[in-house]
Amino acid sequence: MPWIRRSCGCGRSFDDFYLSKNFLSLSDSGVDLFSKPKTAEEKALSVTQLLRRMKNLLEVQIGEIWVEGEVSNLKKQGSGHWYFSLKDAGAQISCAMFGARKREGAEALEDGAKVRVFAEASVYEARGQLQIIVQKAERAGAGDLQAKFEALKRKLHGEGLFDADRKQAIPPFPQVIGIITSGTGAALQDILNVLTRRAPWVQPVLYPVRVQGRGAEMEIAQAIAKLGEPEKFGCPRCDVLIVGRGGGSIEDLWNFNEEVVARAIAACPIPIISAVGHEIDFTIADFVADLRAPTPSAAAELAVSDGGELIARLAQIRRRMNRATRERLTRSQLAVEALKRGVLQRDGDKLLREALLRTDYARTRWIQATRASLDACAMRLKEARTHHQAFHPASVLERRVEAVANLRARFEKSGQNGIDQKAEHLARLGGLLRTLGPVSAFQRGFSITLGPSGKIVTSAAALKAGDVMRTKFADGETLSTVNP
Repeated sequence: MPWIRRSCGCGRSFDDFYLSKNFLSLSDSGVDLFSKPKTAEEKALSVTQLLRRMKNLLEVQIGEIWVEGEVSNLKKQGSGHWYFSLKDAGAQISCAMFGARKREGAEALEDGAKVRVFAEASVYEARGQLQIIVQKAERAGAGDLQAKFEALKRKLHGEGLFDADRKQAIPPFPQVIGIITSGTGAALQDILNVLTRRAPWVQPVLYPVRVQGRGAEMEIAQAIAKLGEPEKFGCPRCDVLIVGRGGGSIEDLWNFNEEVVARAIAACPIPIISAVGHEIDFTIADFVADLRAPTPSAAAELAVSDGGELIARLAQIRRRMNRATRERLTRSQLAVEALKRGVLQRDGDKLLREALLRTDYARTRWIQATRASLDACAMRLKEARTHHQAFHPASVLERRVEAVANLRARFEKSGQNGIDQKAEHLARLGGLLRTLGPVSAFQRGFSITLGPSGKIVTSAAALKAGDVMRTKFADGETLSTVNP
């Protein structure tokens, strides 16, 4: 009997089956693909044959499907294949992803993560184990987030928040740049590094906010509103704002897809550069902002001009001006020499003397004006550097440390003076106590007599026969009895 191989329609093949007796076509009702051998004697299947039939049945009847669950027992083999289990509250199934690093959405796979996988149902024959072969994965709920993203995008686009005519131009030479991002993130360091390298005269102003997690969108929106009205909230006035964070998943970046952030950006009177995630990441904030940067570093580069390039450009302009001036003067001198050799050969010097004087005077004035302009530029640059150094955090901190030290010295001096005054007052009170107290009276020979009740006896009439008296002296006391 001949053998035949038939495609199952999912990239795999059926194993060998007898064409006439053992192979049946797939019915519309979803019944078994393979019938029992129709022989007189009941024929037993081997374990391999049984598992192979089960595998073929799963691959044809179920095929490729989406499955959602929680990842557990993730194992990443050195061969590049990943194995894990996908479970829910009632069951779990083994999963395999071959060449995982090249598969779409592999980064979403981690223990405890809720994911959706596109996989093919199969059987691992060597163990007789049901499993699914994963082709791609995505975080559970990513589709819902994408739907929310598209819905909000359509809404704001319909309101005109994305229109180009409402976007503001970024100033070419900003002096103060506001940065709204995490105070501990790498994005902040990237921005500051670029600003320091390209435009060290620019003053950055950080408004630290959370850029991820519940409620972070409110912090971002409030920061934009406060820097947009700096006088009202006591903030420095900025020429441009950079709003953003580093890269991440759609969930990590979702706070920049919230409507409250989009409307805060649209209402801000200061130009805003959006710098959220990497170059491939797009958020609602990118569409509403006046300018979208692919990364935080790129946002800093778009915000300021390169100082080195500006200096080189000024030097080039200066060289071009000098060259053009020298060429014009040379042409003028040649023309004068030609005239002198021509019709003005005899009296040319007298006729051209005044013109030559005016030319020399104009040349001198041009040189002076050029030098004055260059000196003014150098002075402004020096003032900018001095201003930058004066307001550099290190200088500000040094002045405040010195002020604290002065306050501490004044406090210590004032405290010591107070203590000395109290000590002098205490000494005076002690002298008065020694002078006016009973001790001085004892030293002069006086004594104090106390009656039976413990009170001082001031009159003999206060005593009666038999009373016991206690007399105190400077060096002790005695007891005595009143006789009749």
